[in-house]
Amino acid sequence: MSSKVIDRDATIHDDAPRLKGKGTPLRERVFHLSLWISLAVAVVFLASLLAYVLSEGWSRLDPRLWMNFPDYIDPTQGGAQSAIMGTVWVIGFTAVYCLPTGILTAIYLEEYADPDKWWNRAIEINIQNLAAVPSIVYGILGLGIISRGLGFGQTVLTASLTLSLLVLPVVIISSREAIRAVPQSIRQASLALGATQWQTIWRQVLPAAVPGMATGSILALSRAIGEAAPLLLLGGLTFITFNPSGVQSQFTVLPIQIFNWISQSRAEFVSLASAAIVILLAILLAMNSVAIWLRNRYSRTW
Repeated sequence: MSSKVIDRDATIHDDAPRLKGKGTPLRERVFHLSLWISLAVAVVFLASLLAYVLSEGWSRLDPRLWMNFPDYIDPTQGGAQSAIMGTVWVIGFTAVYCLPTGILTAIYLEEYADPDKWWNRAIEINIQNLAAVPSIVYGILGLGIISRGLGFGQTVLTASLTLSLLVLPVVIISSREAIRAVPQSIRQASLALGATQWQTIWRQVLPAAVPGMATGSILALSRAIGEAAPLLLLGGLTFITFNPSGVQSQFTVLPIQIFNWISQSRAEFVSLASAAIVILLAILLAMNSVAIWLRNRYSRTW
């Protein structure tokens, strides 16, 4: 008898916060509705910005934009070829510098490092802290050490190294998560069959972790491609009528060129800047699409 009474009371108390005729508590439904409202507000604002940019820059989305160099005398004939090529050069060398370093660091921390050693713990703490440092701080670091201290000057090499430092923590953290997601049973089975630790990492762990590592790396480079603050400190020029020819060349990139055009008073520059924003968004969407495709194509379910 007492058991039935307890069960009846528990049922009453459990159903008390629920709405009549509904199976979901009121607070959960309110929270769910607030999430949908927040998502709707974000999507509306994003769609409004995209519509504004497209409407302003539609008249300049033609071959002149990527075939011509900037022209401040006749902006109707000006383009962003030097900025587009500068972006390709800077991001290309950023990938060359940061991806091998970040992936090898992740392999060491996950597969070889002893977590009980103080220096390994110090490395992990510093990587986590560096991931939250504002980009302008990396610009100051690049200006003081790489540009002036090492004497590299205002070049593609300086910009690439600075952006590599900026996105390196993201590459390391995402690569570690991808490696950590590989089950330990895969490693144990490989070692039990006589493979060495390096053979196990190279032939079993890395192939399984490639989708996550590639996705994280592409997203990190997507962040770097939109940075303007550190490159402004490094002396990224706003008016260049030539394409970079090497790592020692002067440069400009799309964010800096857009910033300069927006600051001009003539209406033609607003259209030109809006068209350049569309190009930058197209590059970012293409990179993110590749990341999603890699994740869906090569991901495994353990």
